[in-house]
Amino acid sequence: MKAVPIIALLAGLALTAALVAVFGASVVIRSFLAIGWKGFVAICLIHLGLVSVMAIAWRGLVPGGPAWAFLSARFVRDAGSEVLPLSPIGGCVLGARALMLAGISGSVAAASTIVDLTLEFFAKLAYTALGLVLLVSLRPNSAITAPLSVGLTAASLAAVGFVAAQQRGFRLFDRVARALGRGWAERTAAGAAALRGALRHSYERKAGLWSGFVLHLFCWIAGTLEAWVALRFLSSGLPFKTALIIESLLYAVRTFAVVIPNAVGLQEGAYVLIGAGFGLTPQVALVLSLVKRARDLAIGLPALAVWQFVEGGRLWRRRAAADVASSRPGGIPDRSKP
Repeated sequence: MKAVPIIALLAGLALTAALVAVFGASVVIRSFLAIGWKGFVAICLIHLGLVSVMAIAWRGLVPGGPAWAFLSARFVRDAGSEVLPLSPIGGCVLGARALMLAGISGSVAAASTIVDLTLEFFAKLAYTALGLVLLVSLRPNSAITAPLSVGLTAASLAAVGFVAAQQRGFRLFDRVARALGRGWAERTAAGAAALRGALRHSYERKAGLWSGFVLHLFCWIAGTLEAWVALRFLSSGLPFKTALIIESLLYAVRTFAVVIPNAVGLQEGAYVLIGAGFGLTPQVALVLSLVKRARDLAIGLPALAVWQFVEGGRLWRRRAAADVASSRPGGIPDRSKP
């Protein structure tokens, strides 16, 4: 981690603690416990189902890929983004690595991750647009309508630019690689060519692209069920339409918080501010955010533990094989040992 994310993470943790203290730690804890294990299990099960659907959307970009590989990789990807102090891109790197451990080539794993991330971002934009339409229908004179519209337009332009970069960016990379000369540059250029080819194949699968977008949009909308269920257990039931507006506004805010690992503090503050406009008390808004944090830990920590076990076993086997090879007559000594 670099200095800026560390500072942002510490500031976010301080803000979260301050919010809990200001609005009453005892009240927040009682509200959190009011959800109970039944409510928490229900929220986790909904999330597990949505992650499974998102894994199916990812697999649609790689026909013939093992379903279990994409399911496990999606869990690792989300855990890296939501549990570890990494950026969302860091989580995607872990997800691609998990695919490679399952036998998917590096170029296909990277390309499918990039395209799937693009589809998910476009689905998030559509989800935010839906929330904006519902907000206008419910609160025509809302003060946040104009800035949200501007932000949505800017994000849409950024998404289009991201797709254009995938189509043209590697041409510039190839020219730089050739200018660097031989050796490393040749290997880099070959890797870029393989990635570019895998990206092209992914974008040629129109059925996979459309199904991926639709499935991601479904997951974003259905994800509102988690907040809706939590609010029901907190005796602060809101109509599903209102819960969808709150969730879409929240994730619109989180989209611009990539510098803050896990959007710590920002998510809690956004829930308090947005929820206040729809009748939620600050304590209930904080609990809603903290329940999601607890859900991410309950699902993400086991996923990361399994992934680490697999990675550790693979490293141990490679080291054991190297030791065996170095012990044979004429074997190459293991230079990694002191």
